[in-house]
Amino acid sequence: MDSDIMTIREVAEYLKLTEKTTYRLAAEGELPGFKVGGSWRFKRQDLEKWIAAQKKATAGDKKP
Repeated sequence: MDSDIMTIREVAEYLKLTEKTTYRLAAEGELPGFKVGGSWRFKRQDLEKWIAAQKKATAGDKKP
């Protein structure tokens, strides 16, 4: 079953990061997530929007 809500472990795998890095980015507000009972959760759609924004920002950095 492919859920719209993802855990730290699932997001880490999805983004090819360690769980520790994923947790740190979430705690710093860099990744769009929310806590449920003390555990981080992420909406897949929010992550996809975040990825698109990161790509756009990176592309903007490369312009002269």
